[in-house]
Amino acid sequence: MHKNIFRISFFIVVLIFWSGTLQAQVKICSWNLQNFGKSKSAAEIQFVANTLKEFDVVALQEIVAGYGGAQAVAKLADELNRTGTNWDYIVSDPTVSTPYGTERYAYLWKTSSIKRVKRAWLEDNYVQEIDREPYLLDFNYNGELFTLVSFHAIPKKRQPETEIKYFKFFPEFYAEKNLIFLGDFNIPQSHTVFNPLKKMGYESVFKDQKTTMKMKCVAGECLASEYDNIFYDTKNSGLQASGVVHFYRNFPDMKAARRISDHIPVWAEFYFGEEKDN
Repeated sequence: MHKNIFRISFFIVVLIFWSGTLQAQVKICSWNLQNFGKSKSAAEIQFVANTLKEFDVVALQEIVAGYGGAQAVAKLADELNRTGTNWDYIVSDPTVSTPYGTERYAYLWKTSSIKRVKRAWLEDNYVQEIDREPYLLDFNYNGELFTLVSFHAIPKKRQPETEIKYFKFFPEFYAEKNLIFLGDFNIPQSHTVFNPLKKMGYESVFKDQKTTMKMKCVAGECLASEYDNIFYDTKNSGLQASGVVHFYRNFPDMKAARRISDHIPVWAEFYFGEEKDN
């Protein structure tokens, strides 16, 4: 009798835990891939695919604007499809920037769980104020909609806060959308330019997490600056888990690792809608 009660209780606990793990687990990754284009070899693209295959949606920055950038993303999607899961992708037009600053963005996603909604677009409302205008795309996960805003800011020496300050207008302009800002901001989340978003209920996934790679590791420290991050609206999204990928540990030295990128991937797992309210 007692054994049966124990078995039933254990089964209920396991069922509850298992049901909980099935709640909206959208795993989103952002990665600045540093001049991703024709200079990347087939082996390097395969390495990138193996690094990204566990995520549901991937936002990439710094895709080469000229010949080779879009083709490299297509090759990456092909490699991801070889991992046993179907992926789709989209590449932006070149950003409206200075000739040496223009680049493309890209999104890749697993088609089994994520659906693209309509067309992606480069945000042109602040095209004169923002050098590399953000790239937006609406996604549907189990009927829940969310919008990624991928961004690569100008370098720190050019004061990226002069661009990022315009993000405070996005939540009102896109009031019907669940916005998630992600990318390479070239300043840490502690900068006051993010305060307006934070006052609206947005939070950064990472705090005090360095994401750019040094030329050489010094005393075991291989990362330099806290630049890459993800900002989400706590009213519409719940954070399930997060992390970074120290991919450089797979290489003999930082010089070899930096052939892939000088940034590490950052990721977050979100849940939406009713599941967030429960």
